[in-house]
Amino acid sequence: MRLTRFSDYAVRVLLYLGARTERLCSIGEIAKAYDISENHLMKVVSNLAADGYVESVRGRNGGIRLGRPATEINIGKLIRYTEGEIDLAGCFECKLRGVCRLPGPLDLALDAFFFVLERYTLADVIGEHGGVQILERLSLPSRVIDKISSRALTED
Repeated sequence: MRLTRFSDYAVRVLLYLGARTERLCSIGEIAKAYDISENHLMKVVSNLAADGYVESVRGRNGGIRLGRPATEINIGKLIRYTEGEIDLAGCFECKLRGVCRLPGPLDLALDAFFFVLERYTLADVIGEHGGVQILERLSLPSRVIDKISSRALTED
């Protein structure tokens, strides 16, 4: 299964905010840190705020922060929220609908996927010292991160 870009960005926003709990953050700052479109993030943040994942503070010194503690943000529930209804195989448009037995195993696989994700919170994903590690990694140029990542893959 591949998550949508919307879900990817939602997780990134929450990871950033979870690492920066000491102050308000701007959408522009987060977009710059991840090198992604500020316009895309505005829609993601608006959606996250609508469900209480993010709190938006208006005004000159405004910004965004987590809408609830990282320990209360369940990753599985977040992904269910951002993905909406998931149709793994497009069975509704298929001529074999009603005679094919693939939907059963696909439903089981999707249930297993969410069963695992629902065991984790944002705090688990960030880790004990993860906030510092996340911010350090995001401060590095992309070329340096690519070298670090490729080196880590060859060491496995």
